[in-house]
Amino acid sequence: MNAKTRSAPGGPDTTDSPRRLRRLNRADTLAIGAYVLLGVFVCLNYWVDVQQRVSSHLPTDHSWFEWLFSHGAYSLRNLENPLFSSRQNAPDGVNMMANTSMLGVTLPLAPVTWLFGPQVTYALYLGGALAATAGTSYWMLSRYLVRSRMGAFIGGAFLGFAPGVVHHANGQPNFVSNFLLPLIFVRVLRLGEPGRWRRNGIVLGLLVAYQVFINEEMLLLTALACLVVVVAYAVQRPAEARARAGTFLAGLGTGGALTLLLTGYAIWFQFNGPQSSRGLQDGVFHSWGEDLAAFVTFPRDTLAGDPAVEQTIGLTEQNSWFGWPVVVVSVLALVLLWRRSLTARILGIVAVLFAFLSLGPRLRVGGTVTEIPGPWEYIPSSMPLVEMMMPTRLALVTTGALGVLLALAWEAVSRHGGPGAAVPAPRTPQDDSTGPEAGEAAEPAPADGPRRRWVRPVGFAAIALAVLPLFPRPLPAEHIDLPPRFIMSGAWQEYVPDGRTLVPVPIPSNVHGLTTLRWSALTQHEFPIPAGYFIGPGLENEGMFGAPNRPTSTLIYATMDSGEVPELTDENRRQAAEDLRYWKASVVVLGEHPREAVLRDLMANLLGAPPQRVDDVWLWEVSD
Repeated sequence: MNAKTRSAPGGPDTTDSPRRLRRLNRADTLAIGAYVLLGVFVCLNYWVDVQQRVSSHLPTDHSWFEWLFSHGAYSLRNLENPLFSSRQNAPDGVNMMANTSMLGVTLPLAPVTWLFGPQVTYALYLGGALAATAGTSYWMLSRYLVRSRMGAFIGGAFLGFAPGVVHHANGQPNFVSNFLLPLIFVRVLRLGEPGRWRRNGIVLGLLVAYQVFINEEMLLLTALACLVVVVAYAVQRPAEARARAGTFLAGLGTGGALTLLLTGYAIWFQFNGPQSSRGLQDGVFHSWGEDLAAFVTFPRDTLAGDPAVEQTIGLTEQNSWFGWPVVVVSVLALVLLWRRSLTARILGIVAVLFAFLSLGPRLRVGGTVTEIPGPWEYIPSSMPLVEMMMPTRLALVTTGALGVLLALAWEAVSRHGGPGAAVPAPRTPQDDSTGPEAGEAAEPAPADGPRRRWVRPVGFAAIALAVLPLFPRPLPAEHIDLPPRFIMSGAWQEYVPDGRTLVPVPIPSNVHGLTTLRWSALTQHEFPIPAGYFIGPGLENEGMFGAPNRPTSTLIYATMDSGEVPELTDENRRQAAEDLRYWKASVVVLGEHPREAVLRDLMANLLGAPPQRVDDVWLWEVSD
């Protein structure tokens, strides 16, 4: 083979020409730059007023992740165990490994949080994670699967800014933090390289260990996808699979052992440490399956999206809302590439299998739940590993398969009809050449002629027009007031000694306490608060959102909902005193709130004393 066109094992095409190298580097730089600009664009509405903007769709989740960035900063500053926090749900605390704590992100970004606050860290990271995922996907595609930089760019953009990913960007940055997943996928495929099992296993172990501290659920989905890919490859290439099996398993064992060494204690802490739990109450996520109509529906936060559609089929996350053009183009690409590309066949298997598995326990069509059982009808909700999974999120694996398939389709179109050209199958990390996959002959492409010149422009146009409607809009955001001056100025310190808590009204929760949870987040955990928004153990150790309601918090929430102060009894006052002792309360604080008047009257009657007006809050000091 000509030295100028030979690639390193699993590497990109190279050439001896400096001009060629510069062109490759320039293309990569332009691709990454475009992804960064798109990440900034998606987060634009937050930057209008970064201090007082939260997600319009998931404001409570947005505030929770601001609290998580503060947790990383607080843990590092005070050299405390980041696997646990006593600053929320006082005095019991929160098991951070049992929650989406993203320690692999919040700890390294602690200096940014110290300097600029969690709101800035959140907005910076959200756009950066979207761009980084697109960037690593582009790297994977351009180095291992396609030669066309434009094909890799389109595939990377789809993987980084796919409908389901952008949907999760509304308050759930852990599900846009997928930048390690393409690297993990490539390293799994490279485990079969002769003589490199130790190095590949070590690199895989390091990547997987880091991903454990970013998002375990996406790691599990990636592992399932890799399992299907490996099995599908082995079935279609049994001789090659047997030849590489020993090396593959040696590398896999090395990676698994290293991952266990690095994460073993944290995983043990997650399931056996303080405030750990099992599953979720009533299998809350088990029924969240995809609607069949969702696969061909345009998602909300895109150029072609219509928020009104959510009223009919938008009962779950929009993980599979690809729009009908992408589905049509993907099916056509799969049909055309099926015979000539092993990679395309495997992608088709992955896409269809995980789309089917995402349907949940009952098939839903156009928002109507049918009596037809889905795949999850036969999967117990208490099964380990899947007990906290949503079926709908399995469609994110289909997203990954479609992104790669779009890149392959662009590659096939771009190589159609050159003089004596062939349509090569994409490279695999084990291949040593730039030709077709090992053992797979290239299929000659038809030469351009009067009847064939339309193929390239039509093919390029079809792919471009399919993905263009999915161009994301800036994420919708809404205004939220900053915490009271009494909180932000530090005036509270006079009232909260060490070992005691500040009890905000309303008590923070996943439903009622958005604003007061931010009191803790924006002060970077300077004082502990009771209850909060997290997953913790219920009365029977099953996982639940927040802490079990105590009588006082239940009374506060009921008053907020009704807008009226109920008649109080001596038992109510006794319970309030007991709850405040349990929370180790030093002061109860009520700031500006739509129900401020009734909440002030409720607490005054409940505590048997009028409040003090200090700065811009009402407060009640609590005696021992």
